[in-house]
Amino acid sequence: MEPLNALVSVSNFMLVPALAYGSQLALGALGITLIFSILRFAHFAHGDTMAIGTAAVIGGTVFLQARGVSIDPLPTALLAVPFGILVLAAYLLATDRLVYRYYRRVKAKPMIFVMASLGVMFVTNGITRLFMGTGESRFEDGQRFIFTVREFREFTGLAEGLALRTSQALTIIVALIAMVVLFWFLNRTRAGKSMRAYSDNEDLALLSGINPERVVTITWVITAILLVLAGTLYGLDKGFRPFNYFQLLLPMFAAAILGGLGSPLGAIVGAYVVAFAEMGITFAWRRVLSYLAPEGMEPSTMMQLLPVDYKFAVTFAILVIVLLFRPTGIFKGKVI
Repeated sequence: MEPLNALVSVSNFMLVPALAYGSQLALGALGITLIFSILRFAHFAHGDTMAIGTAAVIGGTVFLQARGVSIDPLPTALLAVPFGILVLAAYLLATDRLVYRYYRRVKAKPMIFVMASLGVMFVTNGITRLFMGTGESRFEDGQRFIFTVREFREFTGLAEGLALRTSQALTIIVALIAMVVLFWFLNRTRAGKSMRAYSDNEDLALLSGINPERVVTITWVITAILLVLAGTLYGLDKGFRPFNYFQLLLPMFAAAILGGLGSPLGAIVGAYVVAFAEMGITFAWRRVLSYLAPEGMEPSTMMQLLPVDYKFAVTFAILVIVLLFRPTGIFKGKVI
């Protein structure tokens, strides 16, 4: 029974949270790799555009809740996701028309695009803070747990318990569906094939009659869908605070670069590697090892490699190592 208790303990405090967090990062990293593939620049406003999309979902959720609309036991925010996607898609397309389109026409260097995206980042962050403030917002409702620690213990008879939150299960399921649909779209539809052709060879795609502005528009719309899903699921799981979404920029970029920029599959794999690295290195293994160690040899310390506050240092270290030793990433994507 002791190994089972150890497995349940590590699942409850590390494996399940890391799987949910990795799913959220994967959706965001997919948006980064799509923008880099099609528009050929690193979108540094990614985290803050995720925040403004999530803010729109929160506004829609409050509107629905005020009118008594509910889909209990699921969170009402799911009903507001389409509204958030419309708002964010409109915002991204407006940003593209006002900022990025000009630089595409004059064929500006990628660094110019990066600097422009930094400006968009600050503006977007200011808009989000203006409407949402700087504090934390909680917008989850419905049933909080699919099953609790007590229910798990009563069912299994184990000393350790496992709780599965509704937000965690939703994150994993929705992310999986979104990934499958995205791969189907890119590989099976005419628009998806046009995007892949444009990404592989822009000049040849133009000669083939592909409309570049249409490809760009589709890219921004898909990015809006991915960001709203990721931001909403993250907010339901951990709460909404604008600064937290800005902080997500680093792990999302690390995931995309680790997997290989331009590779959707790489973005997904990279996201889970980053998530499990962050959670595993900052996890206190004392409780788990206490079940596995011989009697009398239980660890007396927390057995934690780094405090939780240093989880972004883990991501930064991964990013630096990848850029130094394998800049093309796991799946040999484009070099940033």
